[in-house]
Amino acid sequence: MLSASANTAETGTHALVSFAWIMAAALAAPILSWATRKHIPAVVFLLVLGVIIGPHVLGLARNDSSIDMLKELGLGLLFLLAGFEIDLDTMKDKAGKSALITWVVCMVFSFFGALLVVGADDTSAAIVLAIALTSTALGTLMPILKQQGWLATPIGRRVMIHGAIGELAPIMAMALLLSTRSTFLTAIVLALFFLIALFVAFLPRTVRFFAPWVRRAMIDGASATNQTVVRAVLLMLAILMSAAAVFQLDVVLGAFAAGIILKQLVPENLRSALEERLDVLGYGLLIPVFFVVSGMGIDIGAVAQAPFAPIILVAVILLTRGVPIMIQELFFAKDTQLETWQDKVQVGFYSATGLPIIVAVTEVATHSHIISAQYGSLLVAAGAATVLVFPLLAAAVGRAAVHKKPSREKQRADKHEQEKSM
Repeated sequence: MLSASANTAETGTHALVSFAWIMAAALAAPILSWATRKHIPAVVFLLVLGVIIGPHVLGLARNDSSIDMLKELGLGLLFLLAGFEIDLDTMKDKAGKSALITWVVCMVFSFFGALLVVGADDTSAAIVLAIALTSTALGTLMPILKQQGWLATPIGRRVMIHGAIGELAPIMAMALLLSTRSTFLTAIVLALFFLIALFVAFLPRTVRFFAPWVRRAMIDGASATNQTVVRAVLLMLAILMSAAAVFQLDVVLGAFAAGIILKQLVPENLRSALEERLDVLGYGLLIPVFFVVSGMGIDIGAVAQAPFAPIILVAVILLTRGVPIMIQELFFAKDTQLETWQDKVQVGFYSATGLPIIVAVTEVATHSHIISAQYGSLLVAAGAATVLVFPLLAAAVGRAAVHKKPSREKQRADKHEQEKSM
């Protein structure tokens, strides 16, 4: 039987066999999603198939250093593409500020609620829970929103705003509140990281000014086998992810910064072409690997010992993240172009979806012995469940709204009849 068992002779063979199973799962996921008429996103099948082929179930694939490297690159490219979609002007206006205030409210309520559960003396565990419960898996939502056709709609734009805050704010909170360094030293480290990001942002313009021939060489090789532009993007991603890792920050911060910087560097008329190339690399290889390997890391045994815990945690995530966003969208948000209350509820469901930040914060917390490995597995399982449940609920609300909403032709006909009767 083809499996990555402990008896396999060479480490390289382990990795290749595991990679073959991972890619089989990556191919099967969109086919299974299509069989459900895309009601269940492909991302969900990637996670589920990862659990099945992983070491905790069938043991067909396992995670070693080479597979873990592919996973990290997939995570990086996923968040680079997410950052590339962010409109900085929107983030600076009332919508961005409102999303930030909403996240702060979610964080405060989650923290004090967690204190009631873990005890007033265990503030570190309460912080871990609060960060995990109030994050938004923007990178995870990207392929879901694309597959369901929401990305360029008002719903997609609102989810992107809440998602950007729901990614960046928890990362900053992790760096400041869970670091082994002092808060002052952590602030200095963050400042150094952002200085490096600024250097990376200004480097292409500097090179173009002092060595214009480099720009011509880049353009000449952009569409050939050299793919110089894609290589330059990957270099920038590697530099910023490495800087984040060296400073003991989450690599997601570096990847997200790379995407935001990239959007500012690339002219608007060339963005779609570049995004298509990055989509091929990301969604064809690296991003599916990230999701499958993430599924492989879910310990089903730990979940089986407390089967209702993930269900309770999913409900708590909805209550502490999704419901506040729904309230904000329903009663406080202005000029959002969301036509119905169902649209606003959908934004809340999508924005409560979490996984990568939950994985990151639980890894930090378990390594620091703030929470147990079993509790970390339960949190990750709950995060994976939100990827399944909340987009399905959002889609169900959307379908119900479409069925109830009269067509424009019917609205015009009714209006015409009213005018005739008058």
